[in-house]
Amino acid sequence: MRILTAEETAQALPYPALARAIAGVLEARAQDVVEAPERLVVPLAGGATLLLMPAADPQITVTKLVTVHPQERPSVRAEVWVMRTDTGERLALLDGAVVTARRTAAVSLLAAQTLAPHPTGTLLVIGAGVQARSHLEAFQEGLGTDKVYVYSRHFEHAEALASYARGRGLLAQAVRSLEPVLEEVRLIVTATTSPTPVLRQAPPSAFIAAVGAYRPEMAEVAPEIVRQARLYVDTLEGARSEAGDLLQAGVDWGQVQPLEAALHQPRPASGTVLFKSVGHALWDLAAARLAVQTLGIQ
Repeated sequence: MRILTAEETAQALPYPALARAIAGVLEARAQDVVEAPERLVVPLAGGATLLLMPAADPQITVTKLVTVHPQERPSVRAEVWVMRTDTGERLALLDGAVVTARRTAAVSLLAAQTLAPHPTGTLLVIGAGVQARSHLEAFQEGLGTDKVYVYSRHFEHAEALASYARGRGLLAQAVRSLEPVLEEVRLIVTATTSPTPVLRQAPPSAFIAAVGAYRPEMAEVAPEIVRQARLYVDTLEGARSEAGDLLQAGVDWGQVQPLEAALHQPRPASGTVLFKSVGHALWDLAAARLAVQTLGIQ
């Protein structure tokens, strides 16, 4: 069994290839050849939580094991176990935090490649944490993004991420306000843990990837934007229970499409497009498939 460090896990999961792997898993899902039951949540003593997220195809089975201990640092620890479906042989152990960061950004990348009216436009990242950074990397590598604005409630954090982006060759600037740059940007990523909307205006024909809010009571995107946009989600079952941005806007779920269906539709030519993701074990399965292939693990 291969035990991968965080760096080795990242090297095995390049964003463009991971986006293609996720598309492949979505195709397999449409053919009913992959399984991913609801995650198991186990309360632990002291307010801690254990989460188990399994998924399987005929070749590979994965389980993401996550523990959350709010009083500890780090508070979240995670691994992804990869095994052969036919024998149960353990093949690899991947760094769970890296897998989560990269597969979440790769799902957004796939959505932008498929749905963004202007996929080569200027990017605005709202947030400056792990997901903000991974999305910046993914959009640069997968879309060719060359200009980015970074906004955070803590300007020094925005500047740190902008500096990192400049080190990658991007034209990057930290901003103290969103309004001056909204007319220019065509791609927006909201990657915060804010319980209330951080994006209250959106330029016409923008693509918005909303990835930060993960509970029904959280929303990063204002309801008026949600109601006016074309709506897509990573999975309908996850969004219906966890996508606070959509739930608080009172959307008509008949007008919300899963990414799986969008892969076979023409790209929207205009209008605001909102893609909301809340995560799914299938994206971990896609990452495991790619890692096994990249590393030549039999």
